[in-house]
Amino acid sequence: MAARTTKPEVAIAEAPAKVAPLHGLALSPPELEPLDAILPSEPLLLMGAGPVPIPHAVSRANGVVINHLGPTMDRVVDNLKSMARYAFQTRADKIMGVAGPASAAMEMAVTNLLWSGRKCLCLKTGTFSGRLGEMAVGVGADVTVLESETGKPITADMARKALAKGRYDVVTLVQGETSCGVLNDELPQIAALARDHGALTIVDAVVTLSTMPLEMDGWGLDAVVTGGQKGLSSIPGVSLIAFSDRAWTTIENRPVAPTHWCFDALRAQRFWGQHKYHYTAPVPGVLALYEALRLVCEEGLAARHERHRVSSQSLQAGLEAMGLRLFIPPAHRLASVVAVDLPKDVDGKAVLSHMSRKFRVEISDAFGLDIVRIGQMGEQCRSHNLFKVLYATGMSFRHFGVELDVSEGLAELERALTREHEFE
Repeated sequence: MAARTTKPEVAIAEAPAKVAPLHGLALSPPELEPLDAILPSEPLLLMGAGPVPIPHAVSRANGVVINHLGPTMDRVVDNLKSMARYAFQTRADKIMGVAGPASAAMEMAVTNLLWSGRKCLCLKTGTFSGRLGEMAVGVGADVTVLESETGKPITADMARKALAKGRYDVVTLVQGETSCGVLNDELPQIAALARDHGALTIVDAVVTLSTMPLEMDGWGLDAVVTGGQKGLSSIPGVSLIAFSDRAWTTIENRPVAPTHWCFDALRAQRFWGQHKYHYTAPVPGVLALYEALRLVCEEGLAARHERHRVSSQSLQAGLEAMGLRLFIPPAHRLASVVAVDLPKDVDGKAVLSHMSRKFRVEISDAFGLDIVRIGQMGEQCRSHNLFKVLYATGMSFRHFGVELDVSEGLAELERALTREHEFE
């Protein structure tokens, strides 16, 4: 009797399955491209106006997910707020994270402190201080914009004259204008004028918190916002906001509901103050921000401010020694974002593209100005990063015909760091 023959199981497994098409499905899957095929094999050194390189501890924390309402998260939130108080230099209780970039924290401040019928004085020195005014218009406030000359700060005298012309409920401004590299160095005096006028202050400290002195309580600031991805050297997508008691009283007594549900500070306080549900927190981002703030506290603000000062001033000396001009005069120059004039007839985008391809270093272009911008925030302020970005910048400009003495720039950078006894 002949033996029966059967097909091996593997043949059955390899046979194409007949799958009934889904009813109404008109699209096929796209061509798949793994992320590894998109990302460069050698990461770019991020030396622009943000985001910035992050420490290993921050990167590791960003890969962890825990229950956003569990007891572990409660401890994380409590400790994070304590560390943030140190960074903001405030005893305020109303400190909270925001699921979104620094602009989301800006919008949270605006949407809670302004509404239809409220009057806002927007002190504009560039794109981001102007953005606060745009947000105020969006919630129906009556907005007056006081704009400085390009590359110059708003002075206390300018603010005094503007405040004398009418009554304002809120004054908005930045400490450091990221878009052009100007420092509002009279922020404490302006805040005092606003307080005397009866107005609250909303301050953008996105590129300045932990990179230079900011004293929320000492200067009488009412709402201060920052992003994770700049001075704090954390990841993009989670930001911080702190409200003074004066600001919180306004929020509690506002006559109309906020225009944004997610940015409602009273609802957010349920999570950040009472460990109750608001929305699902961006857990990995909060953990990353925790580690970033821990590193700030470990280093100490005085030492961190000095590291940033030495790094930025040394880089500026190197840039000028090689033959480049800086956009902002020293008296009002923002240390955390250094603006560099584009030499005549040079295409800035072409220079930046060459720099990233050839040297794997990335700096930023600008918002309608003939400048490029180099960041000096957090992990950017390390000597090895300074030498690399200075060399890449000089050689990329030379590639497009600009006569620069790159060697002299590097030598001056080394001399400047040596004079400051090195800082790492």
